[in-house]
Order: sequence, then structure tokens, then C-alpha cells
Amino acid sequence: MDKERFERGVARRKAVLGADYVDRTLAAADDFSRPFQEMMTEFCWGFGWGDDTLDPKTRSMLNLTMIAALNRMHEWELHFRGAITNGVTRDELRAVLHQISIYCGIPAGVECFRIAKRVLAEIDEAG
Repeated sequence: MDKERFERGVARRKAVLGADYVDRTLAAADDFSRPFQEMMTEFCWGFGWGDDTLDPKTRSMLNLTMIAALNRMHEWELHFRGAITNGVTRDELRAVLHQISIYCGIPAGVECFRIAKRVLAEIDEAG
């Protein structure tokens, strides 16, 4: 493992998903899952998200579409929250969901809108 890339990955992961979530996830890793968590943090977050060619906002919008296409809704919700953290506006989020609906199918769009509505209501409620 490249320790510098891993640490960059931890920092990027925390910036997008929140320190509490990342700390809990890494702390919950056991001997079986720890190597995966380390690899994913180093590669996805240190290498992928660590490349500054794309800004975090753009990367978040791309991730929402790809994760929706894969129908990984638990991860989609996590990245929807991250997109908000990365400055994606509600109008931009709506436009991304329209793209998802067109290119991934209406059922994917329905599920994404359902999740988005709940998350946005939680955010509004927390105020």
C-alpha cells in the first residue's frame, strides 16, 4: 500500500462523505474486510478522487449517474449527500436526476428521486 496515497484518500473520503462516516467504516473493518477498505480508500479516493483534473463537484455528478446505472442505491444515497457537500445545487441535482431517468430508465429515476426527496427533507428539517 502506498501510505501517502492512502492518507490522501482518507482525507478526500472524509471531505466528501463526512469524517464520522469514514471513521466508523474504517474502525468497523476487521481482518477480513480491512484489506478491501484500505485498497478502496487508496485507489478510489487517493488515486481517483485525488486527481485534481476534475473538481469534486463534477466528480460527484458523474458518480451519481454511474452509481444509478449500476442500481447501487445505498451507495447512491451516500454519494447524493456527498454531492451536496461538494456544492452541487438542487437545480443541478434535479438535472442530473433527469439525465439518470433518460439514460438509465424511469425506474432508476423514480428510485433516485425518492431517495433525493427524503435526503433533502432531512437536510431542510435539520436546517
